Amino acid sequence: MRPETDRYTQLLAFVWSVEAGSFSAAARGHDLSPSAISKLVGRLEARLGVRLFSRLPRSVVPTLEGLAYHRTARAALDALAETDAVGDALGGEARGVLRVHTMPTFAQHQIAPWLPEFFAAHPGLRLEFHLAAQYSDQFDQGVDLAIHSGAISSPSRIARQIATSRWVVCAAPAYLQHHGTPRHPGELAAHRCLNFGFDSPWNRWPFRVDGEAHTREPDGHLSTSQGDLLREVALNGGGIARLAEFHVGADLEAGRLVPVLGDFADEQPEPLYAVYAARKHLSPRIRVFLAHLERVLSRRPWNQPASTLRPPP
Repeated sequence: MRPETDRYTQLLAFVWSVEAGSFSAAARGHDLSPSAISKLVGRLEARLGVRLFSRLPRSVVPTLEGLAYHRTARAALDALAETDAVGDALGGEARGVLRVHTMPTFAQHQIAPWLPEFFAAHPGLRLEFHLAAQYSDQFDQGVDLAIHSGAISSPSRIARQIATSRWVVCAAPAYLQHHGTPRHPGELAAHRCLNFGFDSPWNRWPFRVDGEAHTREPDGHLSTSQGDLLREVALNGGGIARLAEFHVGADLEAGRLVPVLGDFADEQPEPLYAVYAARKHLSPRIRVFLAHLERVLSRRPWNQPASTLRPPP
């Protein structure tokens, strides 16, 4: 490895470790081993002649020198990213790697179907997806663009609303035929309900009863971190789920799932955001991807200010 390349990887390993809190966490996020991260940081410390971390059994804590060096290192990496963005803009052509952080269900149901035509239009561009149900700011770890729904807490980033989607309480016809259709939110306690396995507003089902807002958080017979598992179980008659229209819109249109408790629905459209770093120059990689995505979403029937779904008769 050339000296200048080694210095750059040392700098990356150090910044990743500070921001992840441990060599192991930094390694997991960048397809390296903890020993590789540790060696890179060790070489950096040897070159600088200063100890940058206090090593603990399960974490690393920056020393005062490490904290000071991190501020400078982070500024250097941000400046380099800005330089790359300017270079892309000058070139005008979308090329290189675009790293996108988004929800697994959104990637599968709203992005994957049009990727072949997108790649045909932009052969110099490669996509790398980082998938997680919940939003987290990973721009300092190389992510270029995040696409997530709900409340986005990232004050130093640009968040642009690109669509809206409602959530629908729904079940398969086979489940309702076997277990009956709930006619009131209070009847959910007697049904098999499916929910997410982490603390989220998605687990709190809103209803309006006698003009007043009520929220229920059903004790799920199944909980999971993956929305697609909830969908599959619901499709197979396993229970009642609350899922986003961008996820199950096609199932609802085809009748594979039907909405329930629609007379009590108190769902407000949930915004869907494109989030990117606050830079002066938006890379062509991000620009062409967002333009294509927004064109596709503008034609989706679920991307409407109000849902026309109603419960089955």
